[in-house]
Formats: sequence, C-alpha cells, structure tokens
Amino acid sequence: MKALRVGMENRRYVPAFESGPGDAYRLDRKLAEPVSCPQCHATYRKGHWHWGKAAPGTALVTCPACERIADDYPGGWVTLKGDYYANHREEILARVRECEAHEKAEHPLQRIIALHGGMRSATVTTTDPHLAHIIGEAIGSAFKGKLALDYTRGENRLRATWVR
Repeated sequence: MKALRVGMENRRYVPAFESGPGDAYRLDRKLAEPVSCPQCHATYRKGHWHWGKAAPGTALVTCPACERIADDYPGGWVTLKGDYYANHREEILARVRECEAHEKAEHPLQRIIALHGGMRSATVTTTDPHLAHIIGEAIGSAFKGKLALDYTRGENRLRATWVR
C-alpha cells in the first residue's frame, strides 16, 4: 500500500487511495453550484462538500456519504477484537467516535455508517476508506495491538482489523 504523508503537526500516514471505476459513489464531474444535501445539509462549493449554510434557492442533491448510508454500502470496515477489546470496549469505542467527530468536522463525507457487535468484538462501517484507516491507526496507536489493513484498489474500499 502506497502512503502519503499528511501534515507534520499530526504525524500520521494516510493511504493514497485511488478512486477507480468500481466506486459508484464518486462523482465523475463537478456539480453545478450551489448544491446542498437534503439529509445532512452539507453544501457543495468549489468542487468539494463542506459544512455550512446553504444559500437561498440552492439545488438539493444527496451527497455521496448520505447515499452510502442509505444503501448501507460501506467504503471501509474496522474490526476490533480480542480480550483487550472485551475489557476496554467503552474506551476504544469512545476513541472511534472521537476520530469520526474530528474527521467529519472538516470532511463531511467521512462518517460512521454503523457499529455492529457485542462484548468480544465489533465492526465499524464507514462511508470512506480514509476514515477506516484513520480509525484503525488511532486505535493501534492508543491501545497498541496488531493492525492489518487490506485495501481493495479496484473498489476503493478498506478493511482494517485490530486485535489485542
């Protein structure tokens, strides 16, 4: 997996994901502006989705993240398991939610779709492979253990598995 360095201040590596023909949620053209998502109220400006108030008369178009959530079609999976997870479940899941809140604040398309699981393991599904990678790395950094990343290049999807 190819890595791209992002910001010296946070010193983390994020995979250089490539959008391929397998990503049906990726726009192949820029939308005519102004546009706002009727579900999450993100606005599309200058070729990107942002949080912000829509101008009067803004066209309504569902954003790719809301489409993925409605279709339950994740861009990433993070599986958390092991005895350590079972004993520190609430702490670990709080860290997962912190990661989402931090990323979603600046990147409206990066969201958690669902959290499935029980006391021994859980799977977090995300709208974007970048968020799955960021969550996996954050859990690995904060709680140690082993992190395996499996990126399906043609589909632009990532599976992260953390065990401790």
